[in-house]
Amino acid sequence: MACFCEVIGFACLVALLMSFSNKAPYQLKMAIFAIGSGAIVLVCMPFMILRPKDYRNALIPAWSCRQLCKALGVTMEVRGLENIRKDSGGVVLINHQSCLDLCVLAYLWPVVGRATVVAKREILYLPFFGIGSWMWGTLFINRSRKNDSINALQKESKAINERNCKLLLFPEGTRSSLETLLPFKKGSFHIAVQSQCPIQPVVVSKYWFLNGDNKTFRQGHVLIQILPEISAAGYTKDEIDSLIERTHNVMQAEYCKVSQEAKAINSKKRV
Repeated sequence: MACFCEVIGFACLVALLMSFSNKAPYQLKMAIFAIGSGAIVLVCMPFMILRPKDYRNALIPAWSCRQLCKALGVTMEVRGLENIRKDSGGVVLINHQSCLDLCVLAYLWPVVGRATVVAKREILYLPFFGIGSWMWGTLFINRSRKNDSINALQKESKAINERNCKLLLFPEGTRSSLETLLPFKKGSFHIAVQSQCPIQPVVVSKYWFLNGDNKTFRQGHVLIQILPEISAAGYTKDEIDSLIERTHNVMQAEYCKVSQEAKAINSKKRV
């Protein structure tokens, strides 16, 4: 156990030293993030066995992930905490950009309440991290088998009302580093309409410090804006397109706003 702690400490130290240089190799920083995340889960796994599939199992890994994120030179700021109602369930929608979105989840996990993440089934097979994700209650779906995915999500939608769960999803369905959000998939909105629960939009500013095409990974700051809930009460399946358009418009407007603010902050950091 001590050996794994030393590995995490060494990875954080190397990441901290690298974060002072914008020329630090992109692949190496990403590798440190991936290996560090896996090591964090591995160290915490013995404690998760005591309460499998419990969202609280992710609290310590989330804290550790936030420290790893800072060591890599990336800071995140959560705003709009007053918009969260922990005593009720809901569907939390987050825009999807990169594997660094794991850090976003690490910042949101302690504040949103009883959380569950929906992820593609392939995540389950990642070394250490996949098992850890299962341990804290991640719902894995097979996107190649649409009916199975729908059935799994329908079962989970019952937990929203019965246990006041928050279901965290990425409605775009895939990563995007564009300056506009991709069209939203319908799955998460079907859940909201079926359970008649509110939608909690969460908008993450563009990662200006990260560029996969140019292989650059600089120091940077991210703004995470939690917006007021959007009610799905009264909506029917025939009106889902209207609900999607309403939610997309709200999130797109906020994405442009916080991304420009984050761009200004990150520009100052480079001066």
